Amino acid sequence: MTRWSASQVTEVAPDASSMAAARKLAVPGPWRETGCSDVLVWGQCQGSGKTPYQVSVDLVGPAYRCSCPSRKFPCKHALALLVLWSEGVIDESGRIAAFADEWATQRAERAATPARGATGRAPDPAARAKRLEQRLARMDAGVEDFRLWLADLVRGGLAAARTQPYSYWDTAAARLVDAQLPALAERVREAGSQVHARREWAAYLLSEVGRWWTISSVWQARERLDDVDLAEVRVAVGWAQSSEEVRDDDVRPGPWTVLGAVRTDDGKLQQQRTWLAHDDGEVVAVLDFAGYGQALAVPQLSGARLDVDVARYPGAAPRRALFRDPPTGAEPVTALPGRTSLAEVHAEAARLLGRTPWRERLPAPLADVRLVPDGSQWRVSDATGSLPLADGSPVWTLLAVSGGEPVDVFGEVEAGTFRPLAVWLDDQVVGL
Repeated sequence: MTRWSASQVTEVAPDASSMAAARKLAVPGPWRETGCSDVLVWGQCQGSGKTPYQVSVDLVGPAYRCSCPSRKFPCKHALALLVLWSEGVIDESGRIAAFADEWATQRAERAATPARGATGRAPDPAARAKRLEQRLARMDAGVEDFRLWLADLVRGGLAAARTQPYSYWDTAAARLVDAQLPALAERVREAGSQVHARREWAAYLLSEVGRWWTISSVWQARERLDDVDLAEVRVAVGWAQSSEEVRDDDVRPGPWTVLGAVRTDDGKLQQQRTWLAHDDGEVVAVLDFAGYGQALAVPQLSGARLDVDVARYPGAAPRRALFRDPPTGAEPVTALPGRTSLAEVHAEAARLLGRTPWRERLPAPLADVRLVPDGSQWRVSDATGSLPLADGSPVWTLLAVSGGEPVDVFGEVEAGTFRPLAVWLDDQVVGL
């Protein structure tokens, strides 16, 4: 396994504070019995107690284990061990530490054991059909009630809607939750906050109301939809599909190249999006979620080439997907797959908007773009156009990595802005 760069280690850190703490520990002093093989790195780190922490990293997964009580994943000890390894401080060892060998063996045994169902009994088809009928009736009633609420909102005017207290939006969202329409409910709650926070609140609210009305109209006409459009509207209203239903349905083998990844946190739910590209150009997004106190899945490194089968959810491209098994890594890739221009990205966004008007995010592997200032904001630009950077984008990191020169950048286009996720250079990929 090729040694990771410093940026690759930073990319897997759960947050900046963990990485800062790891750098303080990334010195030989507190470490002993360190070593590495082609797939493992291990060591013991002396903490404040008598017993040192046992730290192991599986580079193929990647996966991490530490005996410390930290709830962050990977913890500062695993990150510090990776820093030492990336700097060449840890040499290859012919003898794997017992604790690391035991953990690696357990992982291999779990991967080889087929999953078992909770019970061996098949579900009752009649009971299942009845539950489905009841749910659809509840959702239909909720959509009809929501359309009446929307008609009242438009009749009163956007300016009047903006003066409403947050309870106005929260009550409507609560009714949508009761009707088992959680995705619509989340949109309404978000609008209740955004109409007061945004300077361009009127344009934002008008577009959101248009999306809500479109989603509700398409839902009412769902019996005339094909499988792809039906899957899209189910996602729009929040009818989740279990991973078990998807795992063995539409599977495509690798290799897959990791284009970039991003984590978001709204205070209640963390989400991790990992964009993958197949050799023929297909792009999918692997989504992972974690609630409060839970750990997200280990992020994959940008530029990694994964030997893994992915199962794809139904819907329009780019589709959501999941890993059927833990991915194994191969040699990294340094050429950005599917390089395109901003003009082509705009054309693809228009095509997707015509197919699914409520979709707001699409992948963008941009070729030879540079950052340019535009008043108080920055834009990413090429010969065919430009896009403003999304709020919170790592402008200075991107400038430092690119040196102000044109570079290949992978990112997401969302709500008319660009969020950079990884810079693809000639010899390495830098996650942002």
